[in-house]
Amino acid sequence: MNSWINEAIFYHIFPLGFCGSPHNNDFTSAPVSRIKKIEGCIDHILDMEMNSLYLGPVFESSSHGYDTADYRMLDRRLGTNRDLKELSEKLHKKGIRLVLDGVFHHCGRDFKPFRDLRDRCQSSTYRDWFSGIDFSKQSPYGDPFTYDGWNGHYNLVKFNPNSPELKDYLFKSIRCWINEFGIDGLRLDAADSLDFNFMKDLSLFCRKLNPDFWLMGEVIHGDYRKWAGADPGMLDSATNYEVYKGLWSSHNDENYFEIAYSLNRLFGNQGIYRDIVLYNFADNHDVERISSKLKLSAHIYPLYILLFSIPGIPSVYYGSEWGIKGVKTKENDWPLRPDLENEYPGMNSGNTSINDTIKHLCKIRRDSGAIKYGNYLNLFVDHRIFAFARDTGITKAIICVSSSDKIENISLNLPRGWHTQWKDLINQGERFDSPNRSLNMHLYPCWGRILVPSM
Repeated sequence: MNSWINEAIFYHIFPLGFCGSPHNNDFTSAPVSRIKKIEGCIDHILDMEMNSLYLGPVFESSSHGYDTADYRMLDRRLGTNRDLKELSEKLHKKGIRLVLDGVFHHCGRDFKPFRDLRDRCQSSTYRDWFSGIDFSKQSPYGDPFTYDGWNGHYNLVKFNPNSPELKDYLFKSIRCWINEFGIDGLRLDAADSLDFNFMKDLSLFCRKLNPDFWLMGEVIHGDYRKWAGADPGMLDSATNYEVYKGLWSSHNDENYFEIAYSLNRLFGNQGIYRDIVLYNFADNHDVERISSKLKLSAHIYPLYILLFSIPGIPSVYYGSEWGIKGVKTKENDWPLRPDLENEYPGMNSGNTSINDTIKHLCKIRRDSGAIKYGNYLNLFVDHRIFAFARDTGITKAIICVSSSDKIENISLNLPRGWHTQWKDLINQGERFDSPNRSLNMHLYPCWGRILVPSM
């Protein structure tokens, strides 16, 4: 198990969007060091009490980064390898870990080995690198052969995971990333479509290079235990899309029963993922911004209180701490991946109240052993009120949220032996007593409480 991941709070940036890169690569322009713009975020990340940075795809690609053209060169729209190395060095000097995107399921049509296949066809030495090659048919692009594309997208060419030469190339690329850029982990794009033997070999390879290396898989649907777990041949974590959905829909539907059921099923006494530290998020580069998703804007506050107090690793997508909006279309994801033009965090029109709330929640989490490491226990659930506890056996925290637009009252029956005096960390230290294990209090509209024992 990684020594650092339970302490991690991630900031997530999509570099090609954030840095204002052209949406398409001409493969002829000189590199432009746009990635240096991310260096301006370092103070903001630290001020927010965060300590880990996940960067979306950064290597040479045709368009959005997931159509890779060169796995060993920073995208010229972002700069040079030297620029990425300097960014990594500056992050690590400030105690910020760096995780990159690893796109190993597919590549772009401009990937040099695939271009060789297009040029030389059956005589290409790379023909076995790609899946579904059939020289009896033409591809939708007019190639004299067809091939498998990711989800039918022929601009994303599916790799053949059984090719030893391909695996050797990709693994050597990872070694370069670790040695040259000092990265601390990888998010495996489309992990739910990757070959399991390939992932196992990748996992063992990375841990030989760095036993503390962290691997997280993008998994949309399915049992996360297939991808992540204690087995050293598996990944460490997976994207928690079940909780992502529950966070926003339980507010939009005024139905905390949904998120309470999920959290108990995942992390309760019999929770199926009790031993896996999953990656939690309110939004990311593939889904609508949470401020666009919520029907009632004030619900963003109880939602983030939940995000930062439930089991797992919290992550904030750049700009969402200011409440920016973003909705994708069928043809275009770039509205989710904007260029924030003012120097970060100089978004004067941003919602500083959301930003200040997230900053406070980050600090609470970093200082709370109960929230980072405690077992999960449901205490109370109603349509618009929800309470649970985190308990290490040594220290405890009680978290309550309300989606109601008015003050609500709640009465909790606490387990035997629990403390009788509590202090609220997000409401100016308000204090409550729980004589005879009964904790009674009021909840402010669209807000919550994080209670810890009062000495």
